[in-house]
Amino acid sequence: MAKKENKTNAMRMLENAGIAYQVHTYDTEDGLIDGVSVALKCHEDPEQVFKTLVTEGDDRNHYVFVIPVREKLDLKACARSVGVKSVAMIPQKELLPLTGYVHGGCSPVGMKKQLKTVFDETVILFDTILVSGGRIGLQIEAAPDDLLMITDGMTAAITRPND
Repeated sequence: MAKKENKTNAMRMLENAGIAYQVHTYDTEDGLIDGVSVALKCHEDPEQVFKTLVTEGDDRNHYVFVIPVREKLDLKACARSVGVKSVAMIPQKELLPLTGYVHGGCSPVGMKKQLKTVFDETVILFDTILVSGGRIGLQIEAAPDDLLMITDGMTAAITRPND
């Protein structure tokens, strides 16, 4: 595991909860940090690598959605899953102050404030999945049940194919 000073909030939170995880690092010098590129750099199936997206509902609350990197959010399905009329992506400049994470390094684990979190239902198809470890160039691999537990998350059908 990484040295203590190199640990992210996500890693510390998993360790404090006694949750097993594996760290995957990838090179970022080529500028390719999109989800599919990250999956390939980590030698993992893109279906097993999930991205974290933060939205704001019409109720002014924030919601986190965790979906396979090849997919897009179905905003209507997302809104239904959290019981609001609509959700929209937050502006990128709001991500760091809200979550403590930067775009491309946002983990569903260890945000500044625990937000309602929904994982795409496909998460249950895997023994482990990869999500951002809380910094660009770092992924963490853990069991979906453990990630659902630590985020107090739920699952729902929230994606549509990427066009």
